[in-house]
Formats: sequence, C-alpha cells, structure tokens
Amino acid sequence: MSILRNIQEQQQRDNQSELFREITARRLAQPLPSRYHAIHLIGVPMDLGANRRGVDMGPSALRIAGLQQAIEALNITVEDRGNIPTELLELAQEGDPKQRFLHEIARAARGLAKEVKYAHEHNALPITLGGDHSVVIGSIAGTSAFYRSKGEAIGLIWLDAHGDLNTSETTSSGNIHGMPLAATLGYGNPTLSHIFDYAPKVSVQHCALVGTRDLDPGEKDLIRSIGLRVFPMSEIDVRGMSAVIDEAIEIAASGTAGIHVSMDIDFVDPSEAAGVGTPARGGATYRESHLALEKIATTRRLLALDIVEVNPVLDVRNRTAELGVELICSALGKVIL
Repeated sequence: MSILRNIQEQQQRDNQSELFREITARRLAQPLPSRYHAIHLIGVPMDLGANRRGVDMGPSALRIAGLQQAIEALNITVEDRGNIPTELLELAQEGDPKQRFLHEIARAARGLAKEVKYAHEHNALPITLGGDHSVVIGSIAGTSAFYRSKGEAIGLIWLDAHGDLNTSETTSSGNIHGMPLAATLGYGNPTLSHIFDYAPKVSVQHCALVGTRDLDPGEKDLIRSIGLRVFPMSEIDVRGMSAVIDEAIEIAASGTAGIHVSMDIDFVDPSEAAGVGTPARGGATYRESHLALEKIATTRRLLALDIVEVNPVLDVRNRTAELGVELICSALGKVIL
C-alpha cells in the first residue's frame, strides 16, 4: 500500500512540475516570434465562396470589435494594410455550378498571396481577416511561397468544424469555401491549387485538421486515401484539447519553418460563436478554443494566421467578432497572468 501511495505522490509531483513548466513558458513567451517586428492585418471582404451572404462584412466586424487596439495593447506594432479588392456578388459571373465564381475567387486569392508574401518579406506576421474560407487559398500560398524561396516547407493547423476537402468532383453545393484545404494540399482545379505555379502548398504529413464534426463522403474518402491526420471533436472529447493540439503542433512544426494557422470561427461551438454561416453543434468550448491558440503561441513557431467566416448578419451584438479578436490575441501570446 505504501508503494502505491509513493507512486501516486510521485505522479502528482510530476504532473505539478509539468503544469508549472507549461504555465511558466506561457508567462515568459514573447508576443511574436523574433523574426517579426509587426503584424500586417489584411482584409478580404468576400462571400463568393459561400451560399449565405454576410461574411464579406467579417473584416469590418473584426476591426469594429477593436482588433488593432487589442493587438497594440500587447505592445505589438500593427499595420492595417486594408482590403484585397474583390468582386461584388451582383457583378460576378457564377460560371460552373460545381465551382461557383471560380475565376473571381482565384483572382482574389492571387492578390492575397502577393500581399501575404510581401508581409513575410518585410518581417511582418500576416493576419488574414475573412471573408469566407476560400480566401485562405491565397494566404497559405503566400506563406508557402516565401518559405519555399528559402528552401523550407511550412506546416498547417486547420481549425474547423468542416473538412473543406471537396473538389468540383465531390461537392454537392459548388461552394468553393468547401474546397480550400483540398486546393492547399494540391487537389482539385489547378486554378486554385497552382497559385504561384506549384502544388501542393503544404505536404499532407505537415498538416493537421482539428475540430471536425461535419464531413462529406467525398472528404472522408480523400482523408483515407492520402492519410491526412484529422482530430474530430469526438477525439478531443476523449483525449482533451491539450493533448490533441500538442500532437497537431508536432505534425505541423516537425521539419518545417513553422506553422500557418487557419481558423474558421465555426471551430467554436455556436453557443459561443453564433455569427457563422454553417454552424455545427458540438464544437470547441470557449476555453478549449483559447487553449489551442495559447499553446500554439507558446511554441513561437507561428508564421501566419487566418480567421474567417465571421458573419455579423447572423450574430448578436458582434459577439462572434469580439471572440475572434480575443482568439487572435491568444495566438499572439496574450496570457492572463
């Protein structure tokens, strides 16, 4: 009995020591990785990739929620680079119903890719404000292209209720906001996947998809065929967010220059984030969401951040955008103590 008690006491000491080290690391973490001297905010007010209006107002909602001031309160310099030009729905051509507004979306993605690459070239960490999730085809391309020019790969953590792994062959809606991860991994229409004339932008072994709870049959087939590591909410329920995000970080950070994080705000449960176009119950809690980004910040391997699909039309008093601001600050190293 005494041996068992000694083992239990030692486990408790070990656990306390590990917890102490992690809390200390968070407190000592600097707001930005050392190579960055500023944040570049880049808005993409586009909703052509979705089937519900409103996410084109996401960048404005985040700005109105005090994003720049909140980041500056962390003693980080912020340059708001404005918005990437996008087509209005009323003037756009839908085109192929299996990949609606393909050319308008690709045009915006190319513009964003250049702007994100510019940020990296000037030692600024780019934060892309969506817009629907199709916009990140451009942001990830910009990060990937910059590090590719240095002979380095990047890792990707994709936080989302959905897989975004459809192509024009598997989609049931034709909405391109359901395709950006597939394009990033080199699948689907080359107009999307080959921005800067190469694919994939991220290797599947450096990519982790976290928080899923609504996958289409074609997405499941692709996941199995390519071996993409997916952490559904059911796994988070069992293992806890801390263990899951640690494994996701290991996947994205090992052998790479660092981690590009792409967050669809519907990663968070709709009880906390109502202002989204495609809500799915059973998502990450308020604290689980912050924990994921806090732990990424502690690694000091963050390269770029996307926050997309904020829809103020469906929101209550801009609460979802305010949550988005909080989550961005957690990704940049904000801690309570």
